[in-house]
Amino acid sequence: MSFYVIPTPDQASIPVRSGGAFPVRRVYCIGRNYAAHAVEMGHDPDREPPFFFQKNPDNLTSDGTFPYPSQSSDVHHEVELLIALKSGGRDIPVEQALEHIWGYAPCLDMTRRDLQGTAKKMGRPWEIGKAFEASAPTGPLESVAEVGHLDQGRISLQINGDTRQSGDLNQMIWKAPEMIAYLSRYFELAAGDVILTGTPAGVGPVDKGDVIDVEIDGLLPLQVKVT
Repeated sequence: MSFYVIPTPDQASIPVRSGGAFPVRRVYCIGRNYAAHAVEMGHDPDREPPFFFQKNPDNLTSDGTFPYPSQSSDVHHEVELLIALKSGGRDIPVEQALEHIWGYAPCLDMTRRDLQGTAKKMGRPWEIGKAFEASAPTGPLESVAEVGHLDQGRISLQINGDTRQSGDLNQMIWKAPEMIAYLSRYFELAAGDVILTGTPAGVGPVDKGDVIDVEIDGLLPLQVKVT
């Protein structure tokens, strides 16, 4: 019988509003999924094939704080809708994709923009700018049974009461079913996978002491303090 030679790491999870926790297996993040954000990042807003990067499961945090990371002096906020999957598979048809969603949560894709920018210029992966500790503060997960499927409604972010990002979920270039179907062509999706669905325009820097407020219609708000 096999045994582990070190203590078993904690299971990454997201608290569920109605009780319990959702165990996280993988974290997929789509890039430039709102046209206005693509423009502000210097790219063509036309519908191009989607691309994804990954964060680590334990990057997801739920304690209401974001510790400003080391090795960066330009950390940006990106408000996103998180999708949590209850099942998966390969080559999932778009028409069946929504059947695999357990629920939704508000989330932040915090980004060490200076390090990401350097990686882009050198043609290197983005993980150094994206997949660092506590880089995905997340609100409580709410089930489809409670909130339905979220495909429209306001998504916004304020810093110290000042609105920085504001858009609508219906402005996503690639919709939730399309993202799930596309990912399943290249990966075998499974229960516990989550997808960060992109951010509207208005991304910008945060400073220590800032209070970030996230609102997505249909979900409980998320508040995070930069420490």
